[in-house]
Amino acid sequence: MSFSINRRGGLRPGPAAVVLVLSLALTGCGSGTGSAGGTRTAAADAPAATSGTTQARPSRPSAGSGAPGSAAAARLPGLGPRTLAAVPRTARQVVLVTGRGRNSPVSEATLYRRTDSGWEAGARWPAHNALRGWTDDHHAGDLRSPIGVFALTDAGGRLSDPGSRLPYDRSGGFTVGGTGFEGEPLAGSFDYVVAINYNREPGTSPLDWTRPLGAGRGGGIWLHVDHGGPTHGCVSLAQRHMRELLLTLDPAQHPVVVMGDAASLAR
Repeated sequence: MSFSINRRGGLRPGPAAVVLVLSLALTGCGSGTGSAGGTRTAAADAPAATSGTTQARPSRPSAGSGAPGSAAAARLPGLGPRTLAAVPRTARQVVLVTGRGRNSPVSEATLYRRTDSGWEAGARWPAHNALRGWTDDHHAGDLRSPIGVFALTDAGGRLSDPGSRLPYDRSGGFTVGGTGFEGEPLAGSFDYVVAINYNREPGTSPLDWTRPLGAGRGGGIWLHVDHGGPTHGCVSLAQRHMRELLLTLDPAQHPVVVMGDAASLAR
């Protein structure tokens, strides 16, 4: 698949791009959603420090440089010392996704930005996570979302770039059909996507198939458009909220997502 760089540094499919229609079998966010063919870009060869992040490990909440959070990070509500320690000092934007329970697919997402006086809450949105809830040790097909702190460096979708500051890959590869766990149609779920840096190569399209920890540890964990039911591993928000998120996230602010059930995040 060939790409060109748009004016915002995003990726646009070139004339030789292959349009992939994802079947229901590939709609599991944790089992390869949106992953198609391992497309690498020039940005993929950049060191992790370029985006202020290192690949997070699924066995513990971690992302970024692993440096302890600052005093301001302590003001993020509901986070215990273990989770706070995983919030990188460089992060000035946080998407905090708090699950209703360890085994619940219902959660809430809140945007935070770091100011001189600490963390300031912004928009708050209802969300879905995986059918069986959350896990500290995510594997492909377990129908649970990984708990942790993960960088947000890349975006894309079936629709045109709405003005994302993150590199944005518009591609037919984000097309999906079929129905979800509750019989709801999945069409449009990948109209807007932000890749969560769990077991993926930062700096590549969300469609990139590279899995540094191996395929068995899952991948393709995204923030994407809500289809009205649980996901296979992703976190989903209403389309208008995903669009707002894309307009808000700024790579210069080193955004991360902090995600998990409330009890786990409080550790």
